Amino acid sequence: MPGFVLLVHDRNDGDETIRLGITVTKKIGNAVVRNRMKRRFRALGRELLPVFGKAGADHILIGRAGGIERDFGSLRDELAKALRKIGGAKS
Repeated sequence: MPGFVLLVHDRNDGDETIRLGITVTKKIGNAVVRNRMKRRFRALGRELLPVFGKAGADHILIGRAGGIERDFGSLRDELAKALRKIGGAKS
């Protein structure tokens, strides 16, 4: 099971900006754990969204319980795979 859920919403407003939203609920853990997960998601977004993100869309990452134990490389691979699946990669 992946450490996150990725939702992509096309805004259809003519703006090509790629935006990232992050949600991590209290079910995941205390504030320290939630903030660590959000920092990891922000780092992944900075690295992968310019390459694989869909222009003009909002990308929402929802943290899941298994995500905090997973190593950063695995999360990177899972997010890259998910972003490639939505077809936002630039040619």
